[in-house]
Amino acid sequence: MFKRIARTAGFSGLLAALLLTLLQSLWVSPLILQAETYEKAPAAEVHQHADGVAHTHDAGAWEPEDGWQRVLSTTGGNLVVAVGFALMLAGLYTLRAPARTSQGLLWGLAGYATFVLAPTLGLPPELPGTAAADLAHRQMWWIGTAASTAVGIALIAFGRHGLLKLLGLATLVVPHVIGAPQPEVHSMLAPEALESQFKIASQLTNIAFWLALGLISAWLFRRGDPAHHDA
Repeated sequence: MFKRIARTAGFSGLLAALLLTLLQSLWVSPLILQAETYEKAPAAEVHQHADGVAHTHDAGAWEPEDGWQRVLSTTGGNLVVAVGFALMLAGLYTLRAPARTSQGLLWGLAGYATFVLAPTLGLPPELPGTAAADLAHRQMWWIGTAASTAVGIALIAFGRHGLLKLLGLATLVVPHVIGAPQPEVHSMLAPEALESQFKIASQLTNIAFWLALGLISAWLFRRGDPAHHDA
């Protein structure tokens, strides 16, 4: 079983990571590069804007150069994250194995809702040069939201009693009632139109990633069990 989980996670994570990198390279990365031109335009490391918010630039911080360094760095990060998520899915499959490969799409949608959609309702993806709240506070809210969403979805999907499903629905709402930490003043260097494009691109690339990860991982997991065959 351990080999089955590791094989499922390794191959599905690799394929999903390559797909995500490709989509990001074609759609998301050009928007980030465009936003960085606004962030790096001022010569001063710290400058004040008309809204009174200071933005700081660390000239000594290392960052990958455009081209193969950026693509390689992105691919490596995506691979680590994808394999981690694939391990999580494969572990869940041991508890409730998908009856058909197509059910992997439902698991992928659940992962997308848990780790992307729900957290971005309060903390949308940000372009470089966007003011943000304290990092630790944002991380705590993100983790709490993801955990709450996972529990809520599990109760709604697998709860056999109506009260459990209602509890699951309430669990989904709790972090959004509390609210995500926000900066004292909202500001950004890039134009709003660019930010809107970035949000849409981020959502669509992530849902494609999760659907692919769920589908591929379900197929590989079922393929490792000769007793199961797709209808």
